[in-house]
Amino acid sequence: MLRDWSGGNRAALEELMPLVYDELHRQAESFLRRERPDHTLQATALINETYLKLIDQRDVNLESRAHFFAIAASLMRRILVDYARLKNRDKRGGGAIKLTLEEASLTVVGNERNIDLMALDEALTRLEKLDEQQARIVELRYFSGLTLEETAEALKISRTTVITDWAMARAWLHRELTR
Repeated sequence: MLRDWSGGNRAALEELMPLVYDELHRQAESFLRRERPDHTLQATALINETYLKLIDQRDVNLESRAHFFAIAASLMRRILVDYARLKNRDKRGGGAIKLTLEEASLTVVGNERNIDLMALDEALTRLEKLDEQQARIVELRYFSGLTLEETAEALKISRTTVITDWAMARAWLHRELTR
């Protein structure tokens, strides 16, 4: 189905979605649990928005299940950042969306911190200019919740490289976000 969709068969995406929906829902729920308590976007709405963006994708060359989830993670990130920007614009800068990042993501060991989603997105954009691979690893691990192995598969790199780049990216982002 991934190959069919990559080949331009839009009906293949409709067949694929029921098979990946539960995993997408799990990832969306996991991410949204880290949002502020009064966040109004629900996991189902996030998945629906992601689906609408997937439909609009052109020239998608999906190579694996992990690659599909990598694309979905990137789309979810954009949706959440756009949502945060809209809310901040509506409130003229007040009430920025805060994320609690677990130790495995961007925090110092034993010291959870709240991170502004827009600040994280801006930092990831800067990181992408310095090291695109590290930015992709953060996106896949944090936004999509992929394992080290799934991230390595999606990016076609070794697990060891993912571990090294993940550690470096976390350190770089921590420095950027705590300035």
